[in-house]
Amino acid sequence: MQSDRWLVLGLGNTGDQYSFTRHNIGQMVIDYLATDVKFSNHKSKTQITDIRVAGNPVVLAKTLGYMNESGGPTKALADFYKVSPENLIVIHDELDIDFNTIRIKSGGGDNGHNGLKSLTTHFATPEYFRLRMGIGRPPAPIDPADFVLKPFSQPERSELADFITRGALAVERLIEKGLDFAQQEFNK
Repeated sequence: MQSDRWLVLGLGNTGDQYSFTRHNIGQMVIDYLATDVKFSNHKSKTQITDIRVAGNPVVLAKTLGYMNESGGPTKALADFYKVSPENLIVIHDELDIDFNTIRIKSGGGDNGHNGLKSLTTHFATPEYFRLRMGIGRPPAPIDPADFVLKPFSQPERSELADFITRGALAVERLIEKGLDFAQQEFNK
């Protein structure tokens, strides 16, 4: 039975040491969307809260483990709420997009992103929405795996609040107006 509920997952790692890193930009957008509500722990090993977007029930979620293990908890949460992959939006960092750039798509490969790989494995499909938050590639010789776990630079921090706000707006547009409309507005 398909629910009209949406599940919006912000990818990231649990722990204060990761809170303001590039890898946690998805969770930063979730926190912005949940500004006036509190999270509670769910038995699926996620933190969740409920909001409404354009009249639609939405569960905002953050996993309580590491990003590369996010598929199991997210699938358990989706099963609990009877949310199919067609109503799943995953917000994640994207190395191959310039910082402060947003791209929205449905489906596709994981592009080496272990969080997406875990989700695709557990849902047995890559067909879910992705809100790709560009963090850019690191300058050589910095390893991308190290780069994503570092805090944003001072110049990036000056643009971060606007970037997060636009990410939240992109989620709202996708739910309210659909993929084509959201892509026209944000995939510029």
